[in-house]
Amino acid sequence: MQTVLTQRREFWVLLTLAGIQFTHVLDFMIIMPLGPQLRDLFAINDAQFGFLVSAYTFAAGVSGLLAASFVDRFERKRLMLILYTLFGLTTLACALAPTYSLLMASRVAAGTFGGILSAMTLTVIGDVIPFERRGRATGFVMTSFAMATVVGVPSGLFLANVSGWHSAFLVIAFMCLLVGVMAAVCLPTLDAHVLKAQGQQDTHAIRQVWADANHRKALYMSGAMMFASFTIIPYITIYTQANHVLAPDEIPYIYLCGGTVTLLSARWVGRLSDKLGKRKMFQRMLFLAMLPMTITTLMQPAPLPWVLLVFSGFFFCMNARMIPGMAMLTSAAQPQWRGTFMSLNSAVQSVSIGLASWLGGVLIQRDASGQVTHFWLCALVGIAATFFALALSRHVQMHSAPAP
Repeated sequence: MQTVLTQRREFWVLLTLAGIQFTHVLDFMIIMPLGPQLRDLFAINDAQFGFLVSAYTFAAGVSGLLAASFVDRFERKRLMLILYTLFGLTTLACALAPTYSLLMASRVAAGTFGGILSAMTLTVIGDVIPFERRGRATGFVMTSFAMATVVGVPSGLFLANVSGWHSAFLVIAFMCLLVGVMAAVCLPTLDAHVLKAQGQQDTHAIRQVWADANHRKALYMSGAMMFASFTIIPYITIYTQANHVLAPDEIPYIYLCGGTVTLLSARWVGRLSDKLGKRKMFQRMLFLAMLPMTITTLMQPAPLPWVLLVFSGFFFCMNARMIPGMAMLTSAAQPQWRGTFMSLNSAVQSVSIGLASWLGGVLIQRDASGQVTHFWLCALVGIAATFFALALSRHVQMHSAPAP
């Protein structure tokens, strides 16, 4: 039986989930624009920086896979609070890390807990929000991605420039404390799924999810969608700065403008996904995204307004695919296995991001003057992954039945 919430309670639940996603996404994203600083501070190359990014997501992938074996055995609110507390502590450890190796270890720990949290927020949406409003609810929660971009990343860069890169992680850890209190107050108890998991082997849920052909298609689609983005995203700052597309003090404008566009458009995209159809909207946004992916990786020094227009289009398209795509995923899961499915999805997405980030670091090169070359190869790989996601999206079936 699906948990029924009042309109007011539903808003506070979604706001809480958006807060959890905001801190998780910001913790993941903030490392990318800090690339030039960390590269100089720790004397690392582009491939080593790429591994620092991907280590977080590989850890999230492994933890998501492990979580799939037990996540439906526990009441969701209690499990989320425990994981979020551990995530906040590991983010604090990132802030205090004095060396590359200790920062790497802290990022792995943060990814371990952050990856499960991402899956659980979407699971709760599937548990408490009816199918006909799930696109709008997903769009609301995913405004956290835009907020992390428009507010979090530029603010983090400003703090890093003024007080050092550690300060950005200190602020995120403090925000985790505030959002954790909010989660303890606002989230409902969700335990109707627990009885069905009792007496089953730890791998039973995973086997049941993986045995469903529709689940497998949805997971492959999800992985391809994320892979397409993250061959490019981690290297935007490095590319634009090394190739003199933007000056170092202009880098925050990318995230400010791109985040503003996605923030203003996210709820509109969610409503349009419910009206037009989640599948159709997803497919249209996949096609549209190929253009800014290509232009972004071929950018040359140009007037600032043109550069910001290109990057704003890139961020809009990346987010506009995610909203209907994630709504499709939450609806593709069999309701009784939604928690396990979303944990597996988190694992698939995290591994895809890690592989894409690592591959992007391998593909890009430096010429004799230190400029980044071969960035266009990252777009080519991303477009191939986009076509794969598009093909799979035609065969993913969605369920409108309520969660148990």
